[in-house]
Amino acid sequence: MALARARRRDRGVDYWPGFVDALATLLLAIMFLLSVFVLAQFFLSQEITGKDAVLNRLNAQINELTQLLALERANTQDAEDALASLRASLSETEAERSRLEELLARDAGRSEAASARVGALSERLDEERQISQRALSQVELLNQQISALRQQIGALEAALEISEERDRESNAKIADLGRRLNVALAQRVQELNRYRSDFFGRLREILSDRENIRIVGDRFVFQSEVLFPSGSDVINDAGREEMRKLAEAIKDLQREIPPEINWVLRVDGHTDNVPVSGSGRFADNWELSSARATSVVKFLIDNGVPAERLVAAGFGEFQPLDEADTPEARARNRRIELKLTER
Repeated sequence: MALARARRRDRGVDYWPGFVDALATLLLAIMFLLSVFVLAQFFLSQEITGKDAVLNRLNAQINELTQLLALERANTQDAEDALASLRASLSETEAERSRLEELLARDAGRSEAASARVGALSERLDEERQISQRALSQVELLNQQISALRQQIGALEAALEISEERDRESNAKIADLGRRLNVALAQRVQELNRYRSDFFGRLREILSDRENIRIVGDRFVFQSEVLFPSGSDVINDAGREEMRKLAEAIKDLQREIPPEINWVLRVDGHTDNVPVSGSGRFADNWELSSARATSVVKFLIDNGVPAERLVAAGFGEFQPLDEADTPEARARNRRIELKLTER
């Protein structure tokens, strides 16, 4: 009678693990979406940083060209000032020549000296004309250089506008990609949750409603006593029978899950907080929990479960279900947990 009442109580509590399962799944999805959002923000910041560097280099080149243009304009102004001075000097020379020619016409006796002076002035005039011609050539060259610099500045401004347009297009593409990625990940999480629920439902049917096999959150929990003798990592006969049922359920699940979902079944080993003796095979609870998880994984592989779909992990006594220092609490903490998750 007492056993029957205990079983009815256990069945009555089955609603609560389902609620915890749904809540844990929702939290997992939210954390996953937040991680994806952080990654998208990281890639966006990397893309924007790269574009800012390009814009800074273009602005630096524009500033340099602007300085060169100002310098060339100053040189052009100096050349034009020199040309004006030469023209003024040429005008004075021509005036002097005219005056001398007038004097030469008045004073025939001084014609030879005047002629010599006129010749010298003519030579000087020719030299100044040549200097003026060279100055004009330099001004023309400077004008051509200024025109080329203006063309380069125009090309840089056009390139800057193209780069800014590409930045805007890239930001729009990144936002769209993030939105599509969030949708795809949400769909993946929903699919995996559905298969996880189906898998746990099958395990309930196969393993029946036993007190030492239960669901805690998103994990299926075997008490260690079901599978292993005390202090050992060798699965006993009863545990082998349960693990064969588990292997069949996993193989059935594998045929139903689409290949694009990269799922794994994680097998976690846990112990109580009682230290091992140290004189046996295991130095501490870390080694014992890892060895037990590995034994379960190897047994499942031997029974047809693909090795790439299994993960073994040992946690020792450091993730207890019950913090109390009682024999009952320690018995609950000695367990093997199965969790269906993505790689």
